[in-house]
Amino acid sequence: MISYLNTGHNFLAITEENLYNYDDAKVVIQSAPYEHTSSYLAGSDKGPEAIIKASHFVEFYDEELDQETYKKTGIATLTPLDFNGKVDAEAIELIEKATTENINNEKFVISLGAEHTVTLGFFKAHLTKHPDIAILQIDAHSDLRQSYNDNPYSHASVLARIHDLGVNLYQVGIRAQCKEEAELIKKSPLINTWYAHQIAANKNWQDEILAALPKKIYLTIDADGFDPSVMPAVGTAEPGGLGWFETLQFLKKVCTQKEVVGFDIVECAPKEGEILTQFNLAKLLYKILGYCTLNPNFISKYCFK
Repeated sequence: MISYLNTGHNFLAITEENLYNYDDAKVVIQSAPYEHTSSYLAGSDKGPEAIIKASHFVEFYDEELDQETYKKTGIATLTPLDFNGKVDAEAIELIEKATTENINNEKFVISLGAEHTVTLGFFKAHLTKHPDIAILQIDAHSDLRQSYNDNPYSHASVLARIHDLGVNLYQVGIRAQCKEEAELIKKSPLINTWYAHQIAANKNWQDEILAALPKKIYLTIDADGFDPSVMPAVGTAEPGGLGWFETLQFLKKVCTQKEVVGFDIVECAPKEGEILTQFNLAKLLYKILGYCTLNPNFISKYCFK
């Protein structure tokens, strides 16, 4: 039996049982507090729990969408995955298996991760269900190193492992990488990258990316893709990131014009006495879900009839 969190502990602190229990909810939030390869500031394993706690202060009502989104789908918040000493390939296998179970139960899966490595497990599960998907990555780093510190399962290598699967990658906001990654981007027909400096100089960047994206998308958001003024509590911050409203505008277009089959948010590393990052990420999660409910395909699959 899949275990879920109840009132006071679940996402948004939802009190209506039929809107937070697993059997009834169409949307589930799973947490993967896995941190094994962080290379600068540690603490991302505390990120998923911090985001869920911060969500208790996010308003149910979305003034942009004029709706209380959670009442359209329900949201079940699952107990965090227990890695019990599992690392690297074993950790990815655990994540993939758990995600697959939720997908097979016809849930829309939203995942909260610690380090970005976890996205490999989330994505592999969705790829099995949707073999025609591509991945859309919002990030400061391209994460395309073949290995980092001799570990091919490093957070700095997660998109390289997804690239190995032969799927198309679409990267947005990149502004830190090594030469090896830059060379791979230049030579691989599967990788499409919009660097932060290019976005800053191009007012049409959103529509250009939308035109390039295929129909089905898995979305992964590294908190450091945003500017540090928006998301300061991350492991490897970089200046010059995306702003709040421009990113919401872009994500609204993606969610309404494409089919987002699932998404994750990773790399929140909470700082004592600072709540901005986890609160903003909780709100971001709720906004993305709200945008998904504007898509007719999503409505038919995941909204209450």
